[in-house]
Amino acid sequence: MSQQKVSSARATLAEIARDASVSMSTVSKVLNGRAGVSDSVRERIEELLHSAGYSRRGNAYSQGRLIELVFENIDSEWSLEIIRGVDRVAREYGLSVILTESGEHYSPAPDWIDGILRRQPVGVILMFSKLSVDHKRQLATRNIPFVVVDPAGDPDPDVSSVGSGNWSGGLAATRHLIELGHRRIAMVSGPLEMLCSRARLSGYRSALDEAHIPFDPTLIDAGEFHYEDGVAAGAKLLARADRPTAIFAGNDLQAFGIYEAARVLGLVVPDDVSVVGYDDVPSASWVGPKLTTVRQPLIEMAEQATRLVLALRDDPQRKLVRIDLATSLVVRASTAPPRA
Repeated sequence: MSQQKVSSARATLAEIARDASVSMSTVSKVLNGRAGVSDSVRERIEELLHSAGYSRRGNAYSQGRLIELVFENIDSEWSLEIIRGVDRVAREYGLSVILTESGEHYSPAPDWIDGILRRQPVGVILMFSKLSVDHKRQLATRNIPFVVVDPAGDPDPDVSSVGSGNWSGGLAATRHLIELGHRRIAMVSGPLEMLCSRARLSGYRSALDEAHIPFDPTLIDAGEFHYEDGVAAGAKLLARADRPTAIFAGNDLQAFGIYEAARVLGLVVPDDVSVVGYDDVPSASWVGPKLTTVRQPLIEMAEQATRLVLALRDDPQRKLVRIDLATSLVVRASTAPPRA
């Protein structure tokens, strides 16, 4: 067998079946993501399809009229805002949205691709940035474009993504606290292996440097962007004899956890400690006191990603892009000058 036999973009499925020494039905099973094919045969057919430049033809309406949205988990207002943005654009095009929860630690589970190949969606919006070469090839072979939203890591050059200005958000949050007169400012970040967490921490440090405030690593705590992280980190930081007068949280959930830690210790926000969050989820304006936070345009990010994935579906040769939308500081009642 020689892959050179099917190097032409005009290669037919019959030619691919011939060169793979399999039946047409086997090639069809691989192309449509169905079971009943051994891993070794599937891999051989995938390589032939890819080398032939083969992709599933047709317009968006000849596929499943679906946009697939893949999360690690759907357990927060952050996720709901992303869903709202994708759904808004999908409705404009008469498409439906299907949600898939699959993966952990910012990478998809090994079998996440199987369902997508079966459903043949118009495109895929991913909350993951770590995709294997094989998964990329499988999606490309079937002409299923994908876009990453709020990438956990630095996306590969062959991956389109939509994110936001995390460094500038961290800078703005910390500057706000400094301008109020705070000098002992702690930060509860997200996982430091995530690009957005590192960027927000870098913005925080830049603001301190700008104000000639020494960086104190003991005032940094990292979590997983969960409410419980804020409770635990807040309890530890606020129990110190030299406790910080302000805390910048990596997201609003962690900020809400810091509220709870302060309450348990008998402290009042913002009289005893100012708190700034990140994301500006709807409940940030409902809690008491209303949360000062960095607005990450989650709905707009999801809308941009959906329009981009549809544009890539219509024009597979379209140049891949990386889009970063601006963040903005929303000042509410959780921040105030420190007590004298």
